[in-house]
Amino acid sequence: MKYSSLALYCGSSAGNNPNFRTLAADFGRRCAEKKITIYYGGASIGLMAEASNAARALGGRVVGIAPNFFSNRSVIDTSLEELIIVDSMSERKQRMESLADGFVILPGSYGTMDEFFEMMTDAQLGLHSKPIAIVNAEGYYDHLLAQLDRFRADGFLRPFHYDLLIVANNLDELFDKLDNYQNSNDPEWLKLIKK
Repeated sequence: MKYSSLALYCGSSAGNNPNFRTLAADFGRRCAEKKITIYYGGASIGLMAEASNAARALGGRVVGIAPNFFSNRSVIDTSLEELIIVDSMSERKQRMESLADGFVILPGSYGTMDEFFEMMTDAQLGLHSKPIAIVNAEGYYDHLLAQLDRFRADGFLRPFHYDLLIVANNLDELFDKLDNYQNSNDPEWLKLIKK
């Protein structure tokens, strides 16, 4: 698959594991080296900042998209050359979905999961056909992946929708799978549900 940009969803906290900070920074550097634009939540804190700062340190393009209710003093990275201010978290997700060629999920919590599941639902419904990838570093998302397996086993998630998700254990595997991505959605199923 050809792509020139990725939306990054990850924690606005750095978490307790320094390896996750390293992972986020390495992701930012890899994107800069590959000339891949990063769209992210515009934060100056947490794993978001680790990725953004590392990419920009190598001359990478980083675009922040942030809602207008966050504080410029403690949350928003006002040093970004490209910062898009929107009215809501929902609008932020919509802008990132429309602008990015794919979506990458690093460790995070509520907000990251909200973004992940919205992108997955939109992919399931054929509203986009872009890759969505979880980096399951150190087994961080093992329980989430087990729940997705349960969805499928109990008949709530069709196999071709389950296969929409890319799972990678490290960045080498991530970029290899993104390069070779093929959307698994069923065109016949989409014809049945859409006008």
